[in-house]
Amino acid sequence: MTIAVRIALCLLLALAPLHAWAEGDDKAMMIASDDAEMAAAIAKARSSLDDFLALADAQPPGTDRFKLKVMIVDGNATEHFWVIPFKRTANGFVGILANEPEIVRNVVLGQNIEFTRDDISDWGYTRNGRQVGSFTVCVMLKKMSKEEADYMRSAYGFDC
Repeated sequence: MTIAVRIALCLLLALAPLHAWAEGDDKAMMIASDDAEMAAAIAKARSSLDDFLALADAQPPGTDRFKLKVMIVDGNATEHFWVIPFKRTANGFVGILANEPEIVRNVVLGQNIEFTRDDISDWGYTRNGRQVGSFTVCVMLKKMSKEEADYMRSAYGFDC
């Protein structure tokens, strides 16, 4: 698998304190657990979550791939995953785990999981072929080589 494909897979994924993983058999992108930019990205996602959820409830034309990134804890291990699709429940949310676990062992790819608002670390969707949200991915782009980041922006519609 080429480095560009591996990077592409990683961008579809998550961060753990802070490991980021993607859908499929990709490799990790390590980010320090005290990374200030990543903490700010998570705070931005959480502060705008209500607006995102309102949009997800009434998806305008030209939008799709609404997703949430959630934190899964297994003992002392923590990993973040994209959940696609998701829906609200009386007690929080439910959705399909879209990434292969690498650290935690209490979930599997494709598992239907329940989670709460407090577990959410990011959100994203596509509008007219361009990525919206995915704040943690934007941080990861900054930590890649210029060539890799440019490829991801071009191939997957990231404007960050």
